[in-house]
Amino acid sequence: MKKIIALFMALTLVLSVSVLFASAEGEGTNVYVTIADKDGKLALAYESVSVADIDGDEVLTVNDVLYAAHEQFYEGGAAAGYATETTKWGLSLMKLWGEANGGSYGYTINDAFAWSMTDPVADGDYVAAYVYTDLNKWSDKYSYFDRKEVELTESTDLTLTLTIADFDADSMPITLPVAGAELTIDGEPTGVITDENGTATVTFTKGGKQLVSATATEKIIVPPVCLVNVTAIEKETTPPTEAPTELDEATEPVKETIAPATKDQATKDEATKDSATKDSSSGTPATGDATMLWLWIVIAAVCLCGIITAIVIYKKKYAKK
Repeated sequence: MKKIIALFMALTLVLSVSVLFASAEGEGTNVYVTIADKDGKLALAYESVSVADIDGDEVLTVNDVLYAAHEQFYEGGAAAGYATETTKWGLSLMKLWGEANGGSYGYTINDAFAWSMTDPVADGDYVAAYVYTDLNKWSDKYSYFDRKEVELTESTDLTLTLTIADFDADSMPITLPVAGAELTIDGEPTGVITDENGTATVTFTKGGKQLVSATATEKIIVPPVCLVNVTAIEKETTPPTEAPTELDEATEPVKETIAPATKDQATKDEATKDSATKDSSSGTPATGDATMLWLWIVIAAVCLCGIITAIVIYKKKYAKK
């Protein structure tokens, strides 16, 4: 019997683990992808992409993410808009969003430069890739906001800080604020300019989902992305109360004059008052409400039934012995 129980428990454990892995596999890995095309325009902005291991190396990589993004969003799929090639530097990007320019591309994971196309990614990561627009000095700078997605529920003002990822003289990665950049909302300029710290506050004049980005004149920046959903509703102002006019005073209804009670009526009212006072002083409820009394009766009956049941069970148990 013990062997059967042990076997049953083992089978249950195996089935539970199988269900767990099947559930995890069904959920998949989702990565948020941004792609800037050859004209420096946003082709994708934090689009959720379901990623699979296309090359079978048992690791989800930047290559897997970009391939899946083209499969899902580029007309003609990855075969038409995406290509990689193994070079002396390893797996290299050769075509991005339909543009083959000899390998002038950049890509980041969570706003930090990736070392290669085989860098691993995880569920919920943000991957950005862009085509260089300056093919001579490759001066395009990857830029990003300090906030990626925002819900405005109480105010229509949003403060953002714009930063670029760059390299110092020793080719070490650094970050710098972007001053003098103009914020845009859904591609329209706002006239709001970032200060020396890269910070600016923009006010939204309509509700709904909107895309905030930025443009700069002193440098080429990859357009940053902040997705904003505005649900804030301005408080309604109560209109001032108008002072009454002479016409309102003239048309004000005349209050009715109530005749004084007669002597007999006054006597009856006094008698009723005395009766109510006597009932109150005697402690008898004037309303005749006996709810509490019935409640106590029910509780007592339930307790009595419980005691009787316990006695009967006790006698039967010990009578058998």
